[in-house]
Amino acid sequence: MPQIFEPCGKTSAECKLFWDTRQSGNLEVNSGTCAVVCCSDYDTNNLSVRTPLRFHSATHRAVPIMLEGVIEGKKHEEVSTKIDNKSNDDESSQGQQQPAETVVAVAAAAPTSASQSDSGRPSVDNGEGTKASQFQLNQFELVRILSNNSTHKSVALLGHFGNLSREQQAIVTLEKTAFTENQLQTTTTGESERNSFFTSKSQLRTEFINDVYGNFQCLTDPEINQLKVTIIYPASEKHIVKFAAQQKFLLEETAADYQTVTLPHLEQEQLSLEWLYNVLEHRKEQDRIVFEDPADDGTGFILLPDLKWDGKTLEQLYLLALVHPRGIKSLRDLTAAHLPLLRNVRDRGTEAIRERYGIGADRLRVYLHYQPTFYHLHVHFTFLQHDPPGIQCEKSHLLGTVISNLELLPDYYQRATLSCVLKETDKLYGKLKAAKEKESSEEPESKRVKLE
Repeated sequence: MPQIFEPCGKTSAECKLFWDTRQSGNLEVNSGTCAVVCCSDYDTNNLSVRTPLRFHSATHRAVPIMLEGVIEGKKHEEVSTKIDNKSNDDESSQGQQQPAETVVAVAAAAPTSASQSDSGRPSVDNGEGTKASQFQLNQFELVRILSNNSTHKSVALLGHFGNLSREQQAIVTLEKTAFTENQLQTTTTGESERNSFFTSKSQLRTEFINDVYGNFQCLTDPEINQLKVTIIYPASEKHIVKFAAQQKFLLEETAADYQTVTLPHLEQEQLSLEWLYNVLEHRKEQDRIVFEDPADDGTGFILLPDLKWDGKTLEQLYLLALVHPRGIKSLRDLTAAHLPLLRNVRDRGTEAIRERYGIGADRLRVYLHYQPTFYHLHVHFTFLQHDPPGIQCEKSHLLGTVISNLELLPDYYQRATLSCVLKETDKLYGKLKAAKEKESSEEPESKRVKLE
């Protein structure tokens, strides 16, 4: 009876060896999309080993029970490209998607070779005829740079894929990935070189040396010098506006503003949430679910990696909890009746992360956004030492504080004035600004403060 293992989800650049479960006979993978498990802890000199494995939940990888195996010959498998059909909840680096759009998040070696073959990759169809294998960076034609963020080492580009359509626009974001512990390990004497910066594949180019100080440029192995690439295709005008660098403004939204301006705007302008319902109903991304509480009492939720996280680099851990109940758009809808849901998300979400990734609740930042990018209640879980976009005080509300506010005042968020940051081209900004100006002009003369 073959043993069952879950896939570790690592890319080919991070693994020394891949076992092809369709050929081995010793393994089966409990997944609907991934056909390989892998190990990056043992160097086998490019030889395939047929040996029993044990899956370790703490590290989320399968490793050999013993090093002895049957040497079968060379056999490598390119890991499948990861296809994510979900929206990212970050205003500066991700966009919302509609049913007819494809959002592809992959890790690509940098620099990318124009002649690289896609023969080992899956052909995943988004339901509208576009397959993941059709996205080739050497076919991308740049129209303009939407934004270039030096802090997060990311850039958003607008263009189109010449091999697909010159009429359909595409957004491609490139982001440099964080260092991993494996990449920083050194090789000991007699040990085969690992995928690390400290190998003979890394070459230093001297810029200058002065006394004890030296500056160098380092050319590294492309296998570990990767970029995270996100593709939105076809990209709508709303996506383009969202990704484009522009002025931002801080506004104070009163409870009355929400009822008379924001809520009507959401009812008119909100993008489709079909992608999210696909996740909640297990029609999409089942293999990405980290934890689910299926409770039907209004406290259930699904926890899965945010699109900005590769699912492996713990230093950048970022997960989203999508609640099962529908109709809760944002903070503004929360009342004391939702306290069981919020406590359950906090408690079971942090416990699931502790069990899966070994990170305790006291090392997590758990919060909600206002205004959110999409209007179905969701909670962010990020590693406390990681500073992703959108954690600033004017946008984020700690879940613990939200719970405390509702315990003190059941309708707190129906009465409070909330700050929100909006871009200049955001229609909601224009509507709120116009409402504020109208309110100011209609204010009685006796209530105005004259400044000398």
